[in-house]
Amino acid sequence: MHQDFKTIGVYDDDIDLFESQYIVPEGISYNSYLVIDEKIALIDTVDQRRAEEWRKNLKEALPSGKAPDYLIVQHLEPDHASQTAWVMQQYPECRMVCTAAARKMLPLVAGPIDFDNRIIEVGDGDTLSLGRHDLFFLTAPMVHWPEVMMVYDAYAATLFSADGFGRFGNPDPSLPWACEARRYYFNIVGKYGKPVQTVLKKLAGKEIKTIAPLHGPVLEGDLTEYLTLYSTWAAYEVETPGVLVAYASIHGMTKEAAMKFADILREKGAPKVSVTDLSRDDMAEAVEDAFRMSHLAVLSPTYDADIFPPMHDFIHHLALKGFCNRRVAIVENGLWAPAAGKKMHRMFEQMKDITIVDPVVTLRGRLTPEKTDELRTLAADLMAE
Repeated sequence: MHQDFKTIGVYDDDIDLFESQYIVPEGISYNSYLVIDEKIALIDTVDQRRAEEWRKNLKEALPSGKAPDYLIVQHLEPDHASQTAWVMQQYPECRMVCTAAARKMLPLVAGPIDFDNRIIEVGDGDTLSLGRHDLFFLTAPMVHWPEVMMVYDAYAATLFSADGFGRFGNPDPSLPWACEARRYYFNIVGKYGKPVQTVLKKLAGKEIKTIAPLHGPVLEGDLTEYLTLYSTWAAYEVETPGVLVAYASIHGMTKEAAMKFADILREKGAPKVSVTDLSRDDMAEAVEDAFRMSHLAVLSPTYDADIFPPMHDFIHHLALKGFCNRRVAIVENGLWAPAAGKKMHRMFEQMKDITIVDPVVTLRGRLTPEKTDELRTLAADLMAE
């Protein structure tokens, strides 16, 4: 990063679930930055879990005898804004800079506030001069909350990107970025592809040498990979041609069919085939893979005259995140009254630009040679475009 910038965030390496739902075996970072110029700007705070460590970092990073002149709030989610009130109380001359939407939401997140007269509202294209650094504000509503903004510094060619370009895991920039960034994007931001596209258009033409997100590593050097992947993800385009075979199985019979179907797809030349057990594998990773691949196959037993819950949960997650522009094949299983297929079909029908490959293949318990032939036909139809 530019010599005038200091990273003062913290790495939470013992959290088990981010947002109480996403498995983060390598933890997650809460990033926060100082811009030290004639005026000093503090960009965002951190989660309450690491408040004391962050306060220590802030005090040690401030020049002797200096205090922040501005607290810039890009995003009010508690993992970034838990220390907002503390900063304003600790530094009475500090002024808060945020969007109008953030100002309205502030009491709901930070509690009753008594510093409203110290808030500077900014909108798209407004600037704040610190001296050498002029901070340029870009509103980014619904990436992924309505009050979000990003900050661009032309002097240092740096984009402070809020939750954009964030990643689960260790913030070490030498570690691979795409896998955990993809899982983060589709599960946290994924529903809001159009707002992300809008922000990317606002950034077009700006020189960017550094991207400083609120989670994960600071990105420097050749940024082509990150920007290209974000454009692909935001447009719901295919990143990896191939098929995700997602199954849930009660006693192993549907699993047998899923594994056979995956083998058939490979035999037919599918460029990539991934298989996920929705009862055991990480749901967030299954969602990520569904968005990544060009085709999806779902196989579920009937349970209480409905979809087996792990599969229902998966399809519901896809709907929540805006799954679209994909081809889907459906296989149901049911010994005496198969019903999962019709209900899965109905769920996918509600999604945008989903092509369902009919007919649904219905299994009656164990896979038979006859039903294996039906799976071969289904695989050929799924891959035919």
